[in-house]
Amino acid sequence: MNTVRLLSRFRVDKPARFRLAAQDCAETCGFDMSKDEAKAALKDDLEKLTHLQDRLYAHNRWAVLMIFQGIDAAGKDSAIKHVMSGINPQGCEVTSFKAPSAEELDHDFLWRHAVKLPTRGRIGIFNRSYYEEVLVVRVHPEILARQQLPDAIDRKTIWQQRFESIRGFERHLTRTGTKVLKFFLHISKDEQRKRFLERLDDPEKHWKFNPGDLAERKLWSRYEAAYDDMIRHTSIPEAPWYVVPADDKWFCRMIIGAALVKTLEDLRPHYPRVDKAMRRQMKQARKALLGE
Repeated sequence: MNTVRLLSRFRVDKPARFRLAAQDCAETCGFDMSKDEAKAALKDDLEKLTHLQDRLYAHNRWAVLMIFQGIDAAGKDSAIKHVMSGINPQGCEVTSFKAPSAEELDHDFLWRHAVKLPTRGRIGIFNRSYYEEVLVVRVHPEILARQQLPDAIDRKTIWQQRFESIRGFERHLTRTGTKVLKFFLHISKDEQRKRFLERLDDPEKHWKFNPGDLAERKLWSRYEAAYDDMIRHTSIPEAPWYVVPADDKWFCRMIIGAALVKTLEDLRPHYPRVDKAMRRQMKQARKALLGE
């Protein structure tokens, strides 16, 4: 299966029909590969990313924003670590969004994300994002009550209003030079249980354990409904969602790497072209250096 067909399988192009429950978390599209074979496949894309990112940075016309969403233990951190391992840190920045501060709550829900957007020539990564405002906030209405919203805002239609704001925001970004790539890492409840147990059993992973994760796990069906609604309302042509099977970590990383490579190739970044005047100056500079 070629890359274009592979990516189209996980890109949500018909969101009205989307149902998360219909997606196979363990899908690998027939790639029956060992961990080492999958790492080799990812390595090929990492080599391409190194050159593409260098041209993106030099071209300085487009920025790329990668958004990672997924339930606890979906593998967002490790996917970012492995897929971006070949990227020059100078051209990339990762932002992890936690609970908003008092200052952030005094602004609209998009503000703290807008100030972290990547500049032209750079790749920005949001580990969780403004989408939490239609996910965790929706599952926990008490959070919404603490957001100091005006009384005039209709709580019955607020999620539709936020979906509309997000669509408009992402269209604005695309129109003004930021390509938005969105990944939902889709794992099964059984796989999440397995990963939680690994955190408990492996001393090197104890730091990852959060007792609150078990409380959130009990709300699985409510989160799944929120994810469904989010994807159906915000997968737009300018910024479609990729719902990536994440039970197999290496397959998940391979899909993310392929999507980033395809996106950068489509942007066609190139090194700045030197005009005649600059070429003359370069020729003179070379002659001067050789004459020292």
